Amino acid sequence: MVRRTRPKLSCPPDFSGECYNSCAFLNFCSLYIRLALEQFHDEQKKILWALTFFKGGCTTKWSENVFRQEVDTGIFPIQTWGDFEQQFQIHFFPVNAEADAINALEGASYHQGDRTVDDYLDNFQALVSNAGYMDLQTLVVKFQQGLRLGIQNQIATMPYGRPTNTDPDAWYRAAQRIDQVHLANEAFQSVSCSAPSASPKTISVQPPSLFAARLLPVLPLPVALKPLLPAPSMGVPMDVDATRKTRSLPLRGCYRCGDVNHVVQDCSYCIDVCQLTSEQWEELIEDLLALKDAVPSEESGPLEEENFA
Repeated sequence: MVRRTRPKLSCPPDFSGECYNSCAFLNFCSLYIRLALEQFHDEQKKILWALTFFKGGCTTKWSENVFRQEVDTGIFPIQTWGDFEQQFQIHFFPVNAEADAINALEGASYHQGDRTVDDYLDNFQALVSNAGYMDLQTLVVKFQQGLRLGIQNQIATMPYGRPTNTDPDAWYRAAQRIDQVHLANEAFQSVSCSAPSASPKTISVQPPSLFAARLLPVLPLPVALKPLLPAPSMGVPMDVDATRKTRSLPLRGCYRCGDVNHVVQDCSYCIDVCQLTSEQWEELIEDLLALKDAVPSEESGPLEEENFA
């Protein structure tokens, strides 16, 4: 004998007396009882089971009032499930559901907004059912007005297969299909934007600017030490060329960088005269003059002593 398994049923959500949620809660309870009828042996168990989900708000006071009447009279005040549904509708259903639904459809509170088309469609169908709208063209107009502008324009401008204005079901299907495509595209874009890039990062090296390349380092000029000349002895005639004879020649080498291993013609360093200071200019002039004075004249003969006596 094969044992039949029953699908697992979920219990209704807690109910705290909201009018907009009252019809859904009652339908949930009725559906559960019909699917699991063997769990309820009498009508009172059905009612007590539904009262266990009354939590918070005005539902707690209503259930307390029911049990207080039982204590006072000794009889449970609600006898059948039908009586429970009738009492539930009186206390928790909207007073004038039709007028509330009509007012909502005539305003903008029922519009889709940020909701999905499925959520918007569920709310729209509940409103038109409570309002008693039966005209097909009116349903299409109301549904089209509440749709998001992008979806509405996309359906209205379809080149072919556009639903007619008297077929609300075709409008429902078209809106759901377009909304699903938009949701899939948004999910794809979010994944592609969050995925790391596989291409290696290239580091770009910028070449130095032309102005920076022209700026050459300014090297300090070599300073030659000048020896002290001995004072002329008393009674000896002064020789006007004594300074030229006794001046020590500077070390041979490059006067530009100070290196004795090469001369200025072979020097690899350049001096930017535009960036020399006044002190460096003076040192440069003095060294050039000293170098010129230190070169002996080949044409001049031996010096003759002049008698000043």
